[in-house]
Amino acid sequence: MTTTPTSQQLYRFLEDRFACAQACTECARACAVRASLTDPDGSECHDRVRRLGIMCAEVCDATCRVLGEECRQDEGEIRVRLEWCRSVCLECARAFDAQPGAESAAATCRSCADACSEFLQTLA
Repeated sequence: MTTTPTSQQLYRFLEDRFACAQACTECARACAVRASLTDPDGSECHDRVRRLGIMCAEVCDATCRVLGEECRQDEGEIRVRLEWCRSVCLECARAFDAQPGAESAAATCRSCADACSEFLQTLA
């Protein structure tokens, strides 16, 4: 027997979904900006950080698009997407931690990872 969610549960679900999508958008922007600031002729470490920033921006952008779709989606698919996004954001934040001047981008990545975690809890 399936239970119908209450209006309060539905509201929280939609609110968390929007907050996660918004955090993904902010993270994508921060990562793209940070990646463009990384010296392209720099060391292998800088190149790794730049690539990771670009990948994080792409993952966040794709996650935001999935969360913004109005059609019914498989909860398992959304869960996998959120877990992937959270993982990439945390990895990117750790990489940005080692970069001078990247504190804001690292914090934005962590905020996105937190939003993904919070939204995952509403799916449980």
